Amino acid sequence: MNVIHIQNLIKSFGTSLALKGINLTVTEGEVHGFIGPNGAGKSTTIRNLLGILRKTSGVVSLLGGDPWQDAVALHSRIAYVPGDVTLWPDLSGGEIIDLLGRLHGGLDGLRKKQLLERFQLDPTKHSGTYSKGNRQKVALVAALSCEAELYLLDEPTSGLDPLMEAVFQECVAEVKRDGKTVLLSSHILSEVETLCDRVSIIRQGQIVESGTLSDLRHLTRSTVSVEIGSAATGLANLLGVHDLSRDGLKYRFSVDSDAITGVMETLLPLGVKTLTVEPPRLEELFMHHYGDDMREKEGVER
Repeated sequence: MNVIHIQNLIKSFGTSLALKGINLTVTEGEVHGFIGPNGAGKSTTIRNLLGILRKTSGVVSLLGGDPWQDAVALHSRIAYVPGDVTLWPDLSGGEIIDLLGRLHGGLDGLRKKQLLERFQLDPTKHSGTYSKGNRQKVALVAALSCEAELYLLDEPTSGLDPLMEAVFQECVAEVKRDGKTVLLSSHILSEVETLCDRVSIIRQGQIVESGTLSDLRHLTRSTVSVEIGSAATGLANLLGVHDLSRDGLKYRFSVDSDAITGVMETLLPLGVKTLTVEPPRLEELFMHHYGDDMREKEGVER
């Protein structure tokens, strides 16, 4: 079952086109990563799913309903955490969590207590005294304490320290084990790599790649470190080999995925003593799509 189905979603603000034909599908029980830099269209897409924004054109289906027309009914089945949480400053964290829980239709009191302990949040303090990280914890505890079929998490760990990020990852894993669905918008690539079954990369208002991490790794190169018994003449000239460096009989280079077999056929007769092949990381997939943009931006800033 498709929990989220978006087809050719276009959203414009006046003459500015924010979403240029988004296509996105999230199936029941999966954690789907939605990655891209600020301004790529992640939050605009999620706000269309929440019914906060109205689409210009296209198809948007959430849990089988229309987010704009069926917002009230759908909101009782989803939980949402934004990346920049604003709270009522005169209410305590605990009061806000309880209020949000009542608005949702109720929360699990035992679950709330456990989450407060795990996220090390003092619920008695007024939220006006909270740091950004603590405000984020309030939203996370409120969302994860509620019974929901779908969790829409838009940069949910913004402001959290690494220890709390680890707690968040544990919570998402538990949600997944319970058969729930998560759409995780993030620019923290290690977080996406740890949690997500599938990933969609958004660039300038368009989905440019979507699939499992294994599917997407074809976009970049693996790194090979090898020590061999005799010199590898001509290795640098092999098709698909890049950035070769050598220290005696130790070689390090990157290789395109479809060229690994040919490289191994060249190395094995030379007597391989040690061999390490590092698969491409999500950071490299990200740079594959944004590297030129980032370099241009850096050039302008300089």
